[in-house]
Amino acid sequence: MRTTHTARMAAGALAALLVLAGCSSKAEDGGGDKQAAGGVRTGDGIKGKTINLGVLTDMTGVYATLGKSVTQAQQLYVKQVNADGGICGYRLALTVRDHGYDPQKAVSGYTELAPKVLGFAQFIGSPFVAAVKQRIDGSDKALVLPQAWSATLLGSPYIRVIGSTYDIETINAIDFLMKEKGLAEGDRIGHVYFEGDYGENALTGSRYMARKAGLKVVEQKIKPTDNDMTGQVVALKKAGVKAIVISAGPRQAASLVGVAAASRFGVPIIGNNSAYAPQLLATPAAAALEANYYVASPSLPIGADTPQAKKLVADYRAAYPDDGLDNGVVAGWTGASAFGEALKKACAAKDLTREGVDKALLTIDAFDPGFGITQDFGDPKAASSKESVILRPDKDAVGGMTVVREAQASSAAQGYTPGAS
Repeated sequence: MRTTHTARMAAGALAALLVLAGCSSKAEDGGGDKQAAGGVRTGDGIKGKTINLGVLTDMTGVYATLGKSVTQAQQLYVKQVNADGGICGYRLALTVRDHGYDPQKAVSGYTELAPKVLGFAQFIGSPFVAAVKQRIDGSDKALVLPQAWSATLLGSPYIRVIGSTYDIETINAIDFLMKEKGLAEGDRIGHVYFEGDYGENALTGSRYMARKAGLKVVEQKIKPTDNDMTGQVVALKKAGVKAIVISAGPRQAASLVGVAAASRFGVPIIGNNSAYAPQLLATPAAAALEANYYVASPSLPIGADTPQAKKLVADYRAAYPDDGLDNGVVAGWTGASAFGEALKKACAAKDLTREGVDKALLTIDAFDPGFGITQDFGDPKAASSKESVILRPDKDAVGGMTVVREAQASSAAQGYTPGAS
């Protein structure tokens, strides 16, 4: 359930937006550092006994299903924390803005909320996070936990990607194809990918793995508006590829898998986490997806056999009985839990300022809310994990996915440094 990225955003348009909207983000509610009862320092985003957190999501655009699941999971987390007495004596509050995956709305939403919140428990879309990165790192210094996994977001102490980045995830995906699906040295592997930072960061992983393993990558760049993958299947079949990686959206993955099956082109296909949604199992591509499609994931699925997963399933169903379950619920819960853990550690250090929360997150080196992969937030230059779980679609599973290979980091991923290839 990764956040898929559109074609490269118009740099000039974003720059203009930042000039217009990028004025000071001085806090309206925090008003600078203050000393609260018990000797805990507070500041921006804390008003009275409430810690205000921002959510910049997509509830009406191309990733509305993901945004809804992520946001509702975070609202559930906040409700439960507040029912248990809050954190450090403070209740949590989320202010949600829907940017509809539109760059202007994303930047203006950040500009509106940045002065009012302690940080962001969610920010969907790495192009939008990148557009305000200079402000985050420069004047605002508010912790941002994006729902985006581009390696271009690494390096900031204030923007912390949770899990493996797209390049690392792709390396692990190809390792799975080689170890368990017959892909071998000398073979050709197809890679269908969105233009822009999501697809191109994933392609970096393919190219790296190809050099390490003696493969040849046959590249097929597409746009997010390209929904029919017939041309790509024809080209890859002609090229004689033995497997395919897809770094695009669920719609493109369904078309690719469905067309390949109809063409009797039975090579294994694996997607990044963004390239699947359980709703695909209600489409004509369902049988082909279950038979020959795999997904690399930064966590166990929502239907995992762990106490935490089972409790989250029960709680989410009780809170949102009319909504289905998908891995967006896991992603949202994990992001909110990570922010909550940073708040708890900042409270213990008696510093709930933005600086204090940022420092607290960097001390967390073994975070796992119960979905199989431990995160280390200590080094902003590195992904918090190099592990991936390999999943497959399954209409009978809770959340529509089951585990094929447990969490692991391939030897190639272990030796890889984003940006150094």
